[in-house]
Amino acid sequence: MKLGPFFVGIWLILTGLRGLINLQFQYDALVMAGLAVVAGILTLIRQ
Repeated sequence: MKLGPFFVGIWLILTGLRGLINLQFQYDALVMAGLAVVAGILTLIRQ
């Protein structure tokens, strides 16, 4: 299983839920940024 696309999928789902149902939680911006960085690094490493 490739982890880069997995984290990208999680990031996309959370981003969509934040917009659709106004999902908010503590440190949501930090979590979203962290997921984006991890997914980007893993995707670049796996190429």
